[in-house]
Amino acid sequence: DFLFCPPPLYPRPSFQQWYSNSMKVICVWLADRLDLQLHIYQLKTLIKIVKKTYRDFRLQGVLEGTLNSKTYDTLHRRLTVEEATASVSEGGGLQGITMKDSDEEEEG
Repeated sequence: DFLFCPPPLYPRPSFQQWYSNSMKVICVWLADRLDLQLHIYQLKTLIKIVKKTYRDFRLQGVLEGTLNSKTYDTLHRRLTVEEATASVSEGGGLQGITMKDSDEEEEG
């Protein structure tokens, strides 16, 4: 007989840990460069990575408490400050890439 096992109502702990570890790696990398302004390409890439990681893990059912951790909050604040600095000094070099939340953003 075929035994049907419904999917769990909560994600496996490995998803929670994978998300947390991913955000910690980026946070440590940024902390090592605390006194340096990010290059525009570093900033654009990090914004895309952080937002896509957040969105993808949210869709996988990672809990809000894990998604909106202190690490994520620290990352979000740092990238928002870097974004503001870049928009002043680069004059639009981010080409619409922003830390602002938007469900209408194009994937890619």
